[in-house]
Amino acid sequence: MTQTSENVTWLTQEAYNQLKAELEYLSGPARTEIAAKIAAAREEGDLRENGGYHAAKEEQGKQELRVRQLTQLLENAKVGEAPAADGAVAPGMVVTIAFDGDEDDTLTFLLASREYASADIETYSPQSPLGSGVNGKKVGEDAEYELPNGKFASVKILEAKPYAA
Repeated sequence: MTQTSENVTWLTQEAYNQLKAELEYLSGPARTEIAAKIAAAREEGDLRENGGYHAAKEEQGKQELRVRQLTQLLENAKVGEAPAADGAVAPGMVVTIAFDGDEDDTLTFLLASREYASADIETYSPQSPLGSGVNGKKVGEDAEYELPNGKFASVKILEAKPYAA
C-alpha cells in the first residue's frame, strides 16, 4: 500500500476488502449501536451532568471521523497486486535494515500506510524520512535519509519480503 502525490492510495485486494468491511460495519450496525447508547443515556436525565451521554457522543464523533477517513481513502484507492518478492523495497514489504553499517544494530519494519499498523510489527510510512530513503532500494544497497536534526544517516538493506498478515 502506498500513496502518491495525487493522493491515490494503492491497496492490495485483501486490504481493500478489509477496509471496505470496516466502513460497512461503521456505517451500518455501529451507527445503530451508538445511537441506541445515546438514546439510553438521554433517558437518564440532565445532559449537562450525564457522563454516559458525553462518552457516547465522543465515541460517536470518533466513529464518524473514521467513517470519513475510510470513505476518502477508498474513493482514492487503486487496487493492485502485492509487491513482488524480488528483493526491492516497496510499500507492503517487511524490511530489515542495519544502521550505519553495523550488522548487529538492526530494525525490521513494515513499509506501509498507517492503515496497516499493528502491534505485531512496527510500521513506517513510505513518506517518512526512513521510508522514503529505503523505498526502491534493493537488498545489499545502502540508503540515506535525513534525521530530524538535519543530519543524514545511512542504513544497509538486509532483507525485503512481502508482508504476510
